[in-house]
Amino acid sequence: MPATRDDLMAFFDRHGIQTTTVDHRPVFTVAEGADIHAMIPGAHTRNLFVKDKKGKLFLIVVLHDATVDLKQVHNLISGSGRVSFGSPEQMMQYLGVIPGSVTPFGLINDTGQELTVVFDAAMMQHDVLNFHPLSNDATTTISRDGLMTFARGCGHAPLVIAVTEEAKAQGL
Repeated sequence: MPATRDDLMAFFDRHGIQTTTVDHRPVFTVAEGADIHAMIPGAHTRNLFVKDKKGKLFLIVVLHDATVDLKQVHNLISGSGRVSFGSPEQMMQYLGVIPGSVTPFGLINDTGQELTVVFDAAMMQHDVLNFHPLSNDATTTISRDGLMTFARGCGHAPLVIAVTEEAKAQGL
């Protein structure tokens, strides 16, 4: 069984990671959540669950309004050929979430460390970040350092690289 929101919050507590969570209506796209973004301080994000031609899985996390060239991103993340989106079944298997709820907090479910995690360098310039807590009916705010502590606590060493056009333009 995938971890629940309660399991996630207990993980944060065990690791001394400070978070706050706001419940809201379910949102399935960044555009649907614009009014919610306005209510919750911090950077809001978008999460891309993709696989390369050889089936290697990646979770790419960027700012909500960032531009990612999906035809070229494989060159930046050491993928084998162009990436495509992972299936809902893979999403559930590796992240424990359904489409519309993809989040780096799903790493709690990737116990075999199958995913390569990529945090965009522009996103990581923000002190405070927002993600769904395993479902799209809430938003959890976490510090940048807390996010890194969380990922490492799940056994992942995220790549922090410029994968968006914005990050590359800033020379990050």
